[in-house]
Amino acid sequence: MNEVLAATVSRAEIEDLLYHEADLLDSWRLDEWLTLLTDDAAYYVPPNDKPDADARFTLFTIADDMVRLRERVIRLKDPNCHAEYPPSRTRRLIGNVRITGIDGDVICAAANFIVHRYRINDLPRVFVGHYRYKLRRQGGRLKIAERRAILDAEELGLLGSVSFIL
Repeated sequence: MNEVLAATVSRAEIEDLLYHEADLLDSWRLDEWLTLLTDDAAYYVPPNDKPDADARFTLFTIADDMVRLRERVIRLKDPNCHAEYPPSRTRRLIGNVRITGIDGDVICAAANFIVHRYRINDLPRVFVGHYRYKLRRQGGRLKIAERRAILDAEELGLLGSVSFIL
């Protein structure tokens, strides 16, 4: 893959990917969601006071490589996973999608999000923030190589656990 191929991406193509991803996550079609990721993908929820930090040197809320992501999906689908059984109902709103740069074969993109989360015997929760993506083409498809969900909340404790995929 070269920079010329990466540069052929459009905002509409990225929007389609992010909207499809949101639908899969809201529908708890987690195995299908995994197919949107590269084999070396990473998923991060950094501390809100250090959104650009390196997970190797800073404590993150979530810092998963592909192995941990697959394990997370297995746990989330397991009825014995008390944190997410029955699964939360979520509804994601994605907006302000934009291409923020191209670095070799990596397309950098960003989007704002609002995730409404509903659970039995719990108050509704609203997670607001922005995503930063690193995307690459594999087999002609745009795939997610890195997904960073940066929350705007000043204090995460009020939001409850982030056991679902933000």
